[in-house]
Parts: sequence; structure tokens; C-alpha cells
Amino acid sequence: MTGDAKADRGAANELMHVAAAFDELGALLGASESSAFDALVKVAVERVPGTESASVTTLIDGRFETVAATDDDCRRADHIQYELGSGPCVDAILDEAVYRPGNLAADDRWPEFGRRVSAEVGMASMLSYRLFLERDHVIGGLNLYSRTVDAFDDEAAMVGLLLATHGAMAVKAATSEEQAANLQRALETNRDIGTAIGILMARFRLTRQQAFTVLAVASQRANRKLADIAQEVVETGQVDLSPGRRRSLDREG
Repeated sequence: MTGDAKADRGAANELMHVAAAFDELGALLGASESSAFDALVKVAVERVPGTESASVTTLIDGRFETVAATDDDCRRADHIQYELGSGPCVDAILDEAVYRPGNLAADDRWPEFGRRVSAEVGMASMLSYRLFLERDHVIGGLNLYSRTVDAFDDEAAMVGLLLATHGAMAVKAATSEEQAANLQRALETNRDIGTAIGILMARFRLTRQQAFTVLAVASQRANRKLADIAQEVVETGQVDLSPGRRRSLDREG
């Protein structure tokens, strides 16, 4: 096989890894940020060559946190970096860079982290990427771990980079969907409350403030959400003001 043929075959294998990873990530994604992070680390372990453990770190208001992880060992490895304020994961986020230490125990960029993560957790090599989440005050990082020295070759680094890029977009999409769903629920809730107030005003000749107070009192006495009380008023035209027995507000009461 010629050199060009080998290169083409290697590129084809790499693209197959990437395509499979993207397909799996799409299938696992749910309509929330947390499920997107969980899907990302799961796919990273299954599809990025050499990966044994994976985690996602976020930096919010100066505080690092592991928000998704495939196991407790990579959580421990992450936390060592947070304690020290330095390591491939932390620095990838802060430097907007990719770090691929092949032998953590001998890497002079992070001597204390390398010593501890090797001795305490048994991790030998890493791949760390910045996740560009495009969210205010939130920065993320994807961390891949292995107990084998030099576990991540150039193909793994490329697949990981593409997965990190696609994963960030997937998280953004999931977050946008979640925000849209929350907004829709809020609009529906506000509409029900407004409709319930209107019903009470018209039926019992109350002011707007009086009608809202009635809803609030019913909510407090029944220990139920105001939105649920409002929906009940919309559906029945009545409001229950008693915590112990059913009693509806009427013109005589």
C-alpha cells in the first residue's frame, strides 16, 4: 500500500469515528444542559481512542465544578486540579487551549498535579479541551483520562477536538430548547393566572388586586402552587378557600 493510500485510509477511519460519535451523541441528547453533558462524556469514552474516563468541568464566577463524569476516579482527578488551581483541565479552560500530557507523572508543567493524580488515582495521560458554550459567565472544559502512558495519539486528539466542538454546540442547543420550554411554561402559567383573575373579577365583582389576593390565599391554605389554583379556576369557575373541606367562593359567601 502506498503512502497516499495509507493516509487516505487513516483519514477515512478517523471520519468514521467522528461520524459514529456524532450519531451517538445526537441519539443520547435530551432537552437539558445536564443530559447533554452526560451524553458528551459517555460518547467520549466510547468513541475517542484511548479514553478510559471522561468529565466536563465548568467555571462559573471563579469556581470550578465537575458537572458530568463517567466515574468517581475522574472526579477525584478533576478535584485535585481544583485544589491546586492548576492542571491540564484548569489550564485548558483558562488558556483556551488543548493539552495532551502523555506522562503526567513526568510532566514538568504540572509537577504536583502529576505526582498526585498518578499516585492517588492512577491516571497517566490526559486530553483536555476548552468547550465554547457561548453562555455568559460560564466556561466549560472536556477532560479525557487514561491510565496508560501516551494513550492519546493524533487521531484521538482530532476526534476529541471535533467531539468537543460538536458537544459545545449540542449543549447550547439543548440549553436553548430548555430555556424555550421554560419560557413557554411561564407564558402559559401567566396566561392562566390572568384568565383566573378575570373570571373572579367578572363573576364576583372583585377588583384585580382582590381577585389576585383570593388566588394567593387559596394557594397558601391548600399548600398548592398559585398556577395550579389558577388552572382550577379556569376549568371550574370556582376557587376553594378552605384547607380542610371544599368550599367555593360565591356571591353570598
